[in-house]
Parts: sequence; C-alpha cells; structure tokens
Amino acid sequence: MIRYIMFVLLTLDYMKGLFILLLFIGPFNCFSSYSQANEIIYTINEGLPKGTLIGTIGADLKLDFSADPPLSFNLASKKISGQYVNLNNTTGELYAAAIEIDREALCPDNSDNQACILFFDILILPQQYFRLVKVKIIVKDVNDNSPRFPVSEIQVFVPENVQINSRFAIEHSAVDPDIGIHGVQTYWLGNDYGVFTLDVEENENGDLTPFLIVIGSLDRESKDEYVTDIIAEDGGTPQHLGTATLKIIITDVNDNCPVFTESQINVTIYGNAANGAHVTRVHAFDSDLGSNAQISYAYSERVPQTSKALFNLDTNSGIIKISGIMDGNTAQRHRLTVLANGLGCIPAVTVVIVNIIKVFFNPPVMVPRYIASVVDGTVYLKESEPSYSPIAFFTIKDLDQNQKVDCHLEGHGPFRLSTYKTFINEYLLETTETLDYELKQNYELTVVAKNSQGLLVKTVINVQLIDENDNPPVFKQSLVDLLLEENNAPNTFLTKLHATDEDSGEKGQVLYILGSDAPSVFTLDKVSGVLMVTTSLDREEKEEYRFTVRAVDCGSPCMESIATVIITVLDRNDNSPRFINKDFSFFVPENVPGFGQIGVISVSDADSGKNGLVALSIVNGSDIFVIDTGKGVLRVKVPLDREQNSSYLIWIEAVDGGEPALSSSTMITVLLLDVNDNPPLVLFPQSNLSYMLVLPTTLPGSSITEVYAVDKDTGMNAVIAYSIIGRKGPRPESFEIDPGTGNITLQKTLKQNDCGLYRLLVKVSDHGQPEPLHSTIMVNLYVNETLSNASFIESLLRKDPDITVEPPERLAEPAKRKLDPFPCFPVLIALSAACLGLLLVVILMSACICLRKQKKHKYKERRLEVEIPLNTNKDFQANEKKMMEISSI
Repeated sequence: MIRYIMFVLLTLDYMKGLFILLLFIGPFNCFSSYSQANEIIYTINEGLPKGTLIGTIGADLKLDFSADPPLSFNLASKKISGQYVNLNNTTGELYAAAIEIDREALCPDNSDNQACILFFDILILPQQYFRLVKVKIIVKDVNDNSPRFPVSEIQVFVPENVQINSRFAIEHSAVDPDIGIHGVQTYWLGNDYGVFTLDVEENENGDLTPFLIVIGSLDRESKDEYVTDIIAEDGGTPQHLGTATLKIIITDVNDNCPVFTESQINVTIYGNAANGAHVTRVHAFDSDLGSNAQISYAYSERVPQTSKALFNLDTNSGIIKISGIMDGNTAQRHRLTVLANGLGCIPAVTVVIVNIIKVFFNPPVMVPRYIASVVDGTVYLKESEPSYSPIAFFTIKDLDQNQKVDCHLEGHGPFRLSTYKTFINEYLLETTETLDYELKQNYELTVVAKNSQGLLVKTVINVQLIDENDNPPVFKQSLVDLLLEENNAPNTFLTKLHATDEDSGEKGQVLYILGSDAPSVFTLDKVSGVLMVTTSLDREEKEEYRFTVRAVDCGSPCMESIATVIITVLDRNDNSPRFINKDFSFFVPENVPGFGQIGVISVSDADSGKNGLVALSIVNGSDIFVIDTGKGVLRVKVPLDREQNSSYLIWIEAVDGGEPALSSSTMITVLLLDVNDNPPLVLFPQSNLSYMLVLPTTLPGSSITEVYAVDKDTGMNAVIAYSIIGRKGPRPESFEIDPGTGNITLQKTLKQNDCGLYRLLVKVSDHGQPEPLHSTIMVNLYVNETLSNASFIESLLRKDPDITVEPPERLAEPAKRKLDPFPCFPVLIALSAACLGLLLVVILMSACICLRKQKKHKYKERRLEVEIPLNTNKDFQANEKKMMEISSI
C-alpha cells in the first residue's frame, strides 16, 4: 500500500511538469503559428507549358533552408497537385503542371475585365517551423481564342425601297472568350458591293453590335440577294479573325405593274367554229413577287356587250374561247380590248383583233374521248409513263359524207396523232417517248381537222406532267476535301454541304445524314447541311479523317446519294522535341582522335513539317565538342586527356522549326576511359647522381632505401612493379628490391673488402596493355664507414657506369624468394591462441559478477519493503533517493 501511494504521488508530480512544458511547446504554440499565415501573389499568363517555374515559396518568404530538420512544403489540397501546379516538396519551387491553365476554363463566368485568380494553400513543416501560406495566382488573359459567330450564316432582310443611310442591326454578334483588348474590337465586310457598309455601336455593358448601313440604291428585280462575309476582328497581337456568311436578302415592294408581252394580237377563225373553241391567249407579267405579282384579266368597258357574250375571257389565265353561236348576222371583225390589273397599278392594255370568215359548208365535228386523267380540261400524265402511252381518241364526223377530212397535230413535244387502223376517221393521240418533268412540265397541243373545202376545227389540249421521285439528290462535290488546324475550338464550323434534287415538292427536299463510318466527334445538321466538329482535334493522335455523308430526299421511296468527306488535320507547333532518354552517358577512350564520334543523341518531335524539324546545339562546352545539328552525332574537336579531366557534363538543346519555336534540353555525361599513355614517374631518388652511405656493419635484411614512383593512369595502367635490371659494385648481388614496394634491402653480410660504390639500375614498369610503359632510375649506394671524400664519390658518379642489363630470367628470382614462408609464422599462431584464451577468461568473469549483483539487488529490495517509514516529508525524500540508488545498481 505504501509503495502504491508513493507511485501515485510521483505520477502526479510528473504530469504537472509535463503540462507546464506543453504550455510552451505544445498545441497552443501551434495554434499561434496558424494565426501568422502568409500570403504570396504571383501573376502569370494563361497557357504556360508544363515545367515553367511560377515562383519559389521558400525564397520569396526568405526562409532558412539550413534548419534541422529540413523544411518540407506540401499542398493542402491534393486536387490542385498535378492539375494546375506542381510543388517541389524540398525547395518549395512552384511549377506549371501537365494541364495548361486556361483562363476561360478556370473562370468561365468571368466575361468582363475582372481578375481570374487561382487560390490554394501550402503547408510548411515540420511542427517547429509550421506556416500556412495562402497563394494567389492571377491568371492573365492572352489572345488564344478567335472571335466566333453563333451561326455560320446570318440573314438580313432589306426592303428594296429603303432610304439611303438606313441602318439594320445584325443580331448575331461574334463572341470571343478572351477579354479586354483581346476581345472583339471591330467588324468589316469582305465585299460591300459599293452599296453597303458596317458601323459598330457599343452598349452600356461594353458589348459591340454591328449595323448594316445602306449607302446605295437597291432594286430587287435587278439583284435580289447579296452574299458576302462578315468578319469580326479582335485586338490581340497577332490578331485573330472570325467569319460568318452574311446573306442580304432584298425584299419585294410593289414597285412594278403588269406588262403585256404583245400590244396587239390578230386572230382569224371560221364562222362555223364550235362553242368552246379556243381563240387565243393574252399574257402579261409582273416583276414583283407574291401578291404584288398577281394579275387579273378583264375586258375594257369599250368592248361591246355582243363581243363579250361571244368571246369569253378567263380572268386568271387570259384564255379567250368562243362562248356563243355564230350565224350570218355575226360581225366579221371584233376588237377586244383586254386589261391586265395589278395591285395598286394602272392596268396594262392589249388589243385582240378577231376576224371571222364566213363559211357555206358545215365544218367537221371533232369528238374527243380521253384515256388519260383529265381535270378541268387539262390532261395529267405521270412522267414515268412509258413510250406510246395513249392519251385520247378523236373521232372526226363530217356532215357531208362525200368530203374527205384531214386531221393532224400542231405543237411541239414527244406526241403524235395517228390514224387508228380499225376505224375510219378515228385518230389516236399518244406519246412517242418517255417524258421528263425536270425538262418540261406542260405542253400545249392542238388537234386540227380540215375538210376538202378548207373548213377547220381545232381542239386545244393542255398536257400537265406529274412529277415523280425519279431523281436522287446530287452533291455539288462528291469529294469534299477540307483542311483544319489542330487544337481547334469545340464546335468549329467546317463546311456547308450542298446537294440538289431536280424533283419538285417534298420529293426535291434534301436531308443530310452522316454515314455510319463517321466518327462521333462530327455533327451534321440534317436540314442546312452544316458540318461541324464538336471537340478539339489532335494531329498527333490522328492526321486524317475520312467518312461518308448521305443526301436523302423526302420522296417515297426515298432516293439518296453519297459524298466522301476528307478532313486533313494541319499541324501546329504544340509538341516540344523529346529525347529518347532523360540523360545520356557515353564511355570513350581518352585517345579518341580529333572529330571522332562520342555517341548519337536521338531526339524526336511529334509535329510534322518544319514544326517537327529538330536542330541540336551544345549549350556549354562548344569549344571541346561539336554536334551534328541534324543527325545528333556528338564529336570531339580537341584531344582529350583523362589525367587532366576524367569526365565532361554537356547540355544539349533541341529546338524545333515552329513559330514560336519549342525546345527541350538534356544532359550528356562523357566519361573518359583510361589509356596507358603515361609511364611511371620516379619521385625518389630525385636523380641518377644522388647516393647514400651504407655502413659495412649493416645487418642482412635491413632496409637501405626505397624507390618511390607514381603513375597518372588508373587501374592496371597505374599498378607499378620494381626490378633491378643492372648492377655494378664489389659484390652487386648483395642488394635486392621488393617488386611491389620498391624497398631495397641488404641480403648478405658485408665484409671489409666489400666497401665501395654500388650502382643499381632500377626499372619502374606499369601493367598497362597492350604494352607496359616504364622508367629507369640509378640507385647509388656507397658502402663505407664514413663519407670522408665526397668529391671522390661524385667523380665516380659522373663516370659512365657501364652496367650490363640482366636477362629476364634472373630478374624473376627476387620475386620467387619473396614467396618463401614467413619465418615467424609459428610465433604468430602461438600469440593468437593465447589471445583467444584470455578472451574466454574475461567473458566468464563478467558473467559471474553479473549474477552476484542480481542476487544482492533482490535482497535489498526485500529489506526496503519493511524499513521505509511514512511519518515525515524528509524521510520520504530520503527514501526516494535511496530507491533511485538501488535501481541504478
């Protein structure tokens, strides 16, 4: 129980200290950091390419990058990352991401000059350096959109009697998603025909509306339609244009009156002409349209009533027929004044003179019997009727049977009147070939019967052809070849297809339908034939689209024709050159010859034409290396030396031929491989004339001196071997050299008569391939007690040593001796065994000491449970200290 109470008191005391510590370094301090949020504003142009540096958060906030632990930068919203911007978590550098920032897409409702701003937060960690950075990126507009009219064809109706300087608003104004000066600034006409001009008015909201102004007189009867282009132009650099077809339709006003084709018509008829016989037809025309061109015919008040009763005038068609019976009292000459009445016009006048010839014999009688359909005296024939289709029988009856009757057909067309073989005076009217409604719609035929006295009887037949759906629609062009630049705006107008059908009515109405092979990105208005592309096309994805379109009429059954549409997507310079590797490394020997090939840098550009032509250039190191701009072959211009510089870092830039040009760069690492082109360099002895004193009492095995050399090459080319290739002296074999270290030792005991000058010719050789390189040095050893006569020694050194080079077999003997077993090898084995035994003893002693301490610790704990009093604070503190001492044992 006492131990438990003590533990609780210690825990409460620890938590109190921890709470005080958290007041200074805990969450409250973190909350205060949030209140110190920073704001950074960057301004960029829309459409920045991927990887463009926007700003450096750390540098702009002047942060200390030497802090430990290092700073970490993080985007608070992952949606921003990779979509619009990329953030380097280590340096805080902010880059444009894969998706280009499009101001019009980012701020679609921002049509005025208000700023388009991208907001996001950046967190700077760790906790002790925490900051919340609010970043604003103001996206400035660039002129990357062209003005676009909402419809491809705009119609304006202008009355032909309009006053000069009259204005007509063109409601379909062009729209440009860009703002400010990059938006629509003005309009103009492609062809004003000398009678039109454009004016532009700006309303309170700043929107521009074009107005068509008439500056010349118009006459619908002379020209009823003007077709031109209306062009919208923005104010960017370079300027972008948008075009639509402007069709100015001149509407009719009643400014023309009827006019007769003939001012007087003379007609002669026989007095025995039958009632209803055709006399003539008057014809007037009005150049106006619609109701303004309607004409009605009437007799003048000057025409006698008897003439009006004898000759009937059809008020709509102008046909005059006999409507009474002529006898001997009938006047032989009639003057018929006919008026052509138009709306609001003075009537036009023509005169018909009818001369009647009196006859004394009864004329033939013609009785028609129609086989074809007849409505109101008009014969209707289908154009599909075959050749020799019968139209009507005509029976000629003569009151005087002794008279011979001649019957024939007057008029033009594929018709004939022939004698019917079975009966006398029976005649058959029939077609002679197939009829074609599209060539001619109606015919006027006259069947004339004449007897031997010259008496005539005529019957006029109007033949009206009925149109049938026998003509398919015909495209103006069976092959439609279109060119379109890639990266076009959605719903771009491509062309307006046009097909005609010679049939009439619904049979001639044409509907346009995309073929089953047409991609879904294209739409075709079935009525107008306007072909559009709904999405932006990418030439690198597909360069040509080929599909069919159908023109179908509304006949039954319907007929159709097919045209082929070929859309060639033109290239725009929207792809930077791409290297096949992120970086390149080439290994070449250092002795590569001048203008020798280092390697080939492969680069490609997905664009075509001049946009895909890539030129390579060296950004740095152009005085050492040269690159073939077209083939990418990297060559060296000057000799290279690995010992001076073992590697080179070269930056290669690839620039395409587009306007503006796009570029990319890559790093080339050229690593030089060593060639054995440097012999060993002897650093000691310094010359062939230097010497050193060797005492005769020197013991065998003693190190006398050494030869020290270095080789600038690397690898096996720099591994050095030493050998004595020539000796001279009283007993020259007394000295040997270590082939690996160059250490010269005394091998034999020197005697009194061995004193004198020893000269050793040492060869210093590397292990290079294919041929090792070497240097030589003369090592001079003077065996004597003292150097009493230095001038004598120097004179000996200046003499020619006359040393004979030893054969290679003898040079190998020192190496063999070097392989003899080490004489102290047993001693080493004994020392190793002793050390191992000593280590085992130490381990055992440590284990025993640890066991004894554990037993002693348990005994003291049992005593402490009985001896700890609880009466005073002083005793409590002493006991607490005692517990800490025990726990540390």
